[in-house]
Amino acid sequence: MTFARAAAEPLELAQALIRCQSVTPHDAGALEVLEVVLEGFGFDCHRLIFSQSDTPDVANLYARWGRAQPNFCFAGHTDVVPAGGRRAWSVDPFGGEVSAGKLYGRGAADMKGAIACFVAASTRFLAAHGKDLQGSISLLITGDEEGPAVNGTAKVLRWMAEQGEKIDVCLVGEPTSAKRLGDTVKIGRRGSLTAYLTVHGVQGHTAYPHLADNPIPKLMRMLDAITAEPLDSGTPHFQPSALAITTVDVDNPAANVIPAAARATLNIRFNDLLTGESLTRRLEACCNKVRDEMGGDYSLSVEVSGEAFLCKPGPFTDLIAAAIEARLGIKPEFNTAGGTSDARFIHRVCPVAEFGLPGLTMHKADEYVELADLDVLTAVYGDVLERYFRRGPVALAR
Repeated sequence: MTFARAAAEPLELAQALIRCQSVTPHDAGALEVLEVVLEGFGFDCHRLIFSQSDTPDVANLYARWGRAQPNFCFAGHTDVVPAGGRRAWSVDPFGGEVSAGKLYGRGAADMKGAIACFVAASTRFLAAHGKDLQGSISLLITGDEEGPAVNGTAKVLRWMAEQGEKIDVCLVGEPTSAKRLGDTVKIGRRGSLTAYLTVHGVQGHTAYPHLADNPIPKLMRMLDAITAEPLDSGTPHFQPSALAITTVDVDNPAANVIPAAARATLNIRFNDLLTGESLTRRLEACCNKVRDEMGGDYSLSVEVSGEAFLCKPGPFTDLIAAAIEARLGIKPEFNTAGGTSDARFIHRVCPVAEFGLPGLTMHKADEYVELADLDVLTAVYGDVLERYFRRGPVALAR
């Protein structure tokens, strides 16, 4: 698909992106679609492919118009989750079809639609103000947000630091709107920890339990100790941390055999009162107490996919809220609910907020976005750029 050297149209661009079957970790041409538009409009584009053992290679894109500071960055991801069973869809999940005022397709809401909107907003803004703009606009696009997030945004940011690339603020186009466009801006995210607990025992016959060491009662006691008390009661910006036991397994099909091991998996979504390290110590303390009382041994493996973070409300978030209110007539709520996003990496280098399309259909069959929302979101993003460059970097410092 060829685009004229003019401001991008959000619907046309969103359709082109949806038609790329960029299921993590495959790019399937999505970045090329963006490069054609951006290079045609004067952006310097850098295709960045990162690798790591035991993970797939991932293609990413960093594009920048201008060299001066401040540098306003839009961030997002072109990778999508699998479409699932084709029969569940009433349309081709990668067709980019329009029907009854809606654009359908995997990634329409999460988040190819928003990428199309901020590319369109950026090119329109530059068409109007590029000659006189004292600053830069950049895009950080990853293909690894829906995957392990190992070869994506974190490594792009590292590459940027090595190249002397500095971004001053960042707006991530995740589908933050809960019920209608503009009702929610995310100013932080909870952390996520997954713990794999194995209690070791001695296999034996159920008729001779004294000759075995059953790990199941010990695992049950450990899980009871871990879940006995709430983790915390929340903060003004975060809901209480939540712990969920997601698997319990002994891999034992025989009713007359005491198993040699019992396993459980836990996931904790935690606020900024806690850290991955403090939660690990808490889990270990609960398990150690049961081990000391009942004997035996256990092993605990912990993975932290992201720590909790908060970008406190201030000039940048107020600017975004003002743009939303001006276009939509509603004052957005600032919250930190939901899962993780790549903002967990970006907040380390600059103020970051997330605002995008309604997410009611993301990851579902017949994922869609309202055509009217594409137009309005493009206008809001353009208004954010107008307000940001009108006020300048000093007024928006942390």
